Amino acid sequence: MPARAGSTPFRFRHVSFPSIAEQLDAIRRDTLEIVPEEDLVRKLERSARTGEPLIVKQGFDPTRPDLHIGHAVSLRKLRTFQELGHQVVFVVGDYTALIGDPTGRSELRPQLTEAEVAENARTYTEQVFKILDPARTRVEFNSSWLRPLQLVDILKLTAQYTVARMLERDDFAKRYAEGRPISVVEFMYPLMQAYDSVALKADVELGGSDQKFNLLVARDIQGRYGQEPQVCLLMPLLRGTDGVHKMSKSYDNYVGISDAPDQQYGRTMSIPDEVLEEWYRLGAALPADELARALERVRESPYVAKRALAERIVALYHGDEAGRAASEGFDRLFRRHEVPEDIPVHEIPADDPVRTGGEGGVLLTRLLARVGLASSNGDAARQVQQGAVTLDGEKVSDRETRVAPEGEHVLQKGKRHFARIRFL
Repeated sequence: MPARAGSTPFRFRHVSFPSIAEQLDAIRRDTLEIVPEEDLVRKLERSARTGEPLIVKQGFDPTRPDLHIGHAVSLRKLRTFQELGHQVVFVVGDYTALIGDPTGRSELRPQLTEAEVAENARTYTEQVFKILDPARTRVEFNSSWLRPLQLVDILKLTAQYTVARMLERDDFAKRYAEGRPISVVEFMYPLMQAYDSVALKADVELGGSDQKFNLLVARDIQGRYGQEPQVCLLMPLLRGTDGVHKMSKSYDNYVGISDAPDQQYGRTMSIPDEVLEEWYRLGAALPADELARALERVRESPYVAKRALAERIVALYHGDEAGRAASEGFDRLFRRHEVPEDIPVHEIPADDPVRTGGEGGVLLTRLLARVGLASSNGDAARQVQQGAVTLDGEKVSDRETRVAPEGEHVLQKGKRHFARIRFL
């Protein structure tokens, strides 16, 4: 029998649901595929008869510490299920993260330590409750049922699926055909994710379109454990700030849910116009009438539409006031070329080592490294030679430039990175 999910059993309360037609309309909106939809209809009809909500799950592996607005696409669909009266289970894949999802990978992922996974997962619940209703969300760590499994349980699980079926998966099939190695542990990942559904007795599982194989494996495994198979609800993938790849922490093309407002605004402003409509549809969470007006604005004035989108995204995660402030900050920095008000201040006392050595002032390159605008003196020299550095509003190109060790000076690297130097 599967290990029990969590520390306490589910406590269902009798719920009055909207009509089946209303629920289906809300669930279908922006959804790519429901597999199979007729099973979802039967499950909704059963809930209406019994008053018991469906168990709707999605898992997120803490391979990095940040959730991003690409994740928010399916998180908002989970919120829709909550608003319809159903039970959402947010699964933190702290155990599956030790393997790493092989989806889309051309090689085995680097293995994380348990300490790394725990640190990454630390803020997941704080981030996810920017979208989900805490009162209607059950958070589960899949180590609670995967870690206790004995070898006999794992052998039983692996006996439920064949190597031939695993090799039907596109990324596995491609690697096998090209003679690139596939570790046996990678075959375990979809089985362990499937066991999450067994442990939770999930009715519905959400995932991006690239997760279809994993979600379908869970349907098969649930059936072999004598459970009613889950419905797979596949959501579209939001392309990242590069406009090419899906939003991913691996590609560093993401806008984090917990990023600072100015970061969210600036990164959104960097997206190509070609993905503006996609970002509005999947990332802006606008009511239908407002979305229609926004899409018209995209066609008429992409820059104005992008500004509105950036402010909207900040407002979603930090509030309307933060959205307006981020927009004003962007104007100060990029349109009026003003120095931001809240740049970090670095005080340099008389005995600071950066002030020693040489006559005529402090080497600019040493200052850049000292305040964190460069990773090293060598990196600072390269930045200066490339014309990326300004001192008190004037571009600097000489790596031997020195700064008078008195008063205040403003350093800038690139368009967004500033430091105020105060000599004591």
